[in-house]
Amino acid sequence: MARIAGVNIPTDKQVWASLTYIYGIGRKTAYDILTNAKVKPEERVKDLSEEQVAKIRGIIENDYLVEGDRRRQIALDIKRLMDLGCYRGLRHRRGLPVRGQSTKTNARTRKGPRASAVKR
Repeated sequence: MARIAGVNIPTDKQVWASLTYIYGIGRKTAYDILTNAKVKPEERVKDLSEEQVAKIRGIIENDYLVEGDRRRQIALDIKRLMDLGCYRGLRHRRGLPVRGQSTKTNARTRKGPRASAVKR
């Protein structure tokens, strides 16, 4: 099992798909990494040599923010918006949708379960 950026990536999948298991790496980034490492994206992880895995690992460590560092950066970005008091920051603070979605109906994921109305 190959271990890259602290994540055990699946060995039976193609390399590009396995790299997407790492937080912060999507399809496009995975293909870019494999192009730089000169590895075919369709190859299986179990068929890679140690040198190829080391080259992929080196590229990810040097050029990309992944896993904990990426999560920390996103959390700091959200905190910065909240501290600024801009509209997006206020939406984050209130736990409402940030990107302009309607909230009259259908915002349950962000708003949480319905609060029952108080009866008199």
